[in-house]
Amino acid sequence: MTTPHFSLLILTLLVLVLATAVTEDPSNECVYTLYVQTGGIIKAGTDSNISVTVGDSKGRSVWIPNLKDWGLMGPNHDYYERGNLDIFTGRGPCISSPICRLNLTSDGSGDHHGWYCDYVEITSTGPHEPCSQSIFYVEQWLATDAPPYHLTAILDGC
Repeated sequence: MTTPHFSLLILTLLVLVLATAVTEDPSNECVYTLYVQTGGIIKAGTDSNISVTVGDSKGRSVWIPNLKDWGLMGPNHDYYERGNLDIFTGRGPCISSPICRLNLTSDGSGDHHGWYCDYVEITSTGPHEPCSQSIFYVEQWLATDAPPYHLTAILDGC
């Protein structure tokens, strides 16, 4: 005969295993593609690391800690240079459509830390999910030495 504590332990472990299996199932992931346009003005490019968080109206989000890790432009491409349109893609948990929040953050590192971003366009799709497209007109510096003197731009259209 099993004790009630042992039965509770087994039940808890079973729930954890099932929850892990659901969250690690690639069929529960969506594909996100980001098109990032750096401004054409002088010194608009940067060598800093850029992170992105995209979110939906329900408060769910996908965080990309280093956007270059999702880069499609090749291993020797210099991302975030003046006038460039850079393309990034990766997989993450599915969130509701449309994506209506963007948090774009520079870590301010590198020789050229200031960055002027024109816009970020995001497409997403996944299993049993409609294709979604959102565009965020950032049109500002992410820099500590140029207005608005912030390394983060938050756009909330929710």
